Amino acid sequence: MLRPRWVLALIFALAVAAAFALLGQWQIERAVEQSTTIERPTEEVLAFGDLVQPDEPTEQVATAQRVEVHGTVVPGDTVLIEGRLNDGVAGFWVVAHLEVTDAAPGGLPIALGWAPDRASAQAAADAVDAAADGSEVSVVGRFLPSEAPIEPDEDGDPYAMTTVAVAQLINVWADFDDRPVYFGYITTTDAAPGLEAIASPPPEESVELNWLNVFYAVEWAVFAGFAVYLWYRLVRDAVEREEQEAEEAAAAAAGSGAAAPPTSGGPSAR
Repeated sequence: MLRPRWVLALIFALAVAAAFALLGQWQIERAVEQSTTIERPTEEVLAFGDLVQPDEPTEQVATAQRVEVHGTVVPGDTVLIEGRLNDGVAGFWVVAHLEVTDAAPGGLPIALGWAPDRASAQAAADAVDAAADGSEVSVVGRFLPSEAPIEPDEDGDPYAMTTVAVAQLINVWADFDDRPVYFGYITTTDAAPGLEAIASPPPEESVELNWLNVFYAVEWAVFAGFAVYLWYRLVRDAVEREEQEAEEAAAAAAGSGAAAPPTSGGPSAR
């Protein structure tokens, strides 16, 4: 092991093992980095215009964020969204059309509250339309991305809506052609008269470790150990080979000595 070539081989093996260990550390850091949850102040009320722009997708930073927005409610565009659960009970949402005034102009759906039956929801929707006189209102609530539209049942009402889908709402809003729209909606904190507040809890933050990166890190650790073991195995094979060659040389020397003919000065006497 102390011979120069094996010392150099050991240094090389340790360098390879160190490189593999660094790669394993990098994989562990990647696994931890990907599992780290970035905390967002979702419960702090922020200005709506600082987070969202019309005609653009909803970014992650704005999803489930509590915001405040100002605008005017458009009468006649209030609709009912059926089949919405509120604390496990199915009912109706009342969703109005708000034209934003304190940010980039655009249409924005606002879910004003929940009712357990259609009659109560329709009465509240009619009251919202009747109270919409063009004056500016302030809305505080949680901003959520637009949902996908769902086709009604064949035997059901063809105009019934079960999701807050902006792409569907702009087709029922009156005179809403080629105008900016926000691809999301707000569930208001305070319900409109005759409605219950919509249960809209903060988003759950889950931490999930990337086990694939952990597996790769274990692999690099095994490779690092194997590099040192390979050096040890090579040294041991060299020692065993030298011992075997020495034994063969000794055996050959002993055999050649035993086979040598005896020397004599003349014929033997009888």
